[in-house]
Amino acid sequence: MTVEANIKPANLGLAYATAGTLAVVVGPSGAGKDTLMNLAARYFAGRPDVHFVRRVITREGDAGNEDHKSVSDADFDAMQRAGAFAISWEAHGLKYGIPAAVRDELALGHLVIANGSRSVLDRFQTAFPRLKVINVTARREVLAERLMARGRESREDVLKRLERSSLTVQGSYDIADIDNSSTLEEAERAIISVLEALIGK
Repeated sequence: MTVEANIKPANLGLAYATAGTLAVVVGPSGAGKDTLMNLAARYFAGRPDVHFVRRVITREGDAGNEDHKSVSDADFDAMQRAGAFAISWEAHGLKYGIPAAVRDELALGHLVIANGSRSVLDRFQTAFPRLKVINVTARREVLAERLMARGRESREDVLKRLERSSLTVQGSYDIADIDNSSTLEEAERAIISVLEALIGK
């Protein structure tokens, strides 16, 4: 099931705090987190107790490898004022929102999986006390190859970006690291294993 955003705020009761778990998937560009999330969503399709969040983003609907709800900046701001998001943030000139409706699914004890960002994990932890961080990584040389294959940056720019970035998550979080340097099948099995262990936990 996909959690959608709406203008009407979800139930803001505190039950969700001690019920289900929110798993936030993070990782550097080129690690393949979107691909792994899509594979996991296909694996768990039809499970009523597992939900993949459809984020609200201020970018075109056909941009990137993520099924998201595309809105304008004005619409995003209106939704935020109406309480439509459990958490929101800005990065790279875009605005991202996690629908407040996830609280209703968590209150039922379900597992909710969201695409997140390492830069705002503190906000996720505050909003969702039962939080699992899944950090998708790959060796730097693998990341460099994948990023250069996109053709968006020069080799020099890619290498500089990787030098500045960290492959680890900083902070006191419950973290599962998944190395996606080898075959996609291995990484897929790894993320599914982590998520299965969280169901009903």
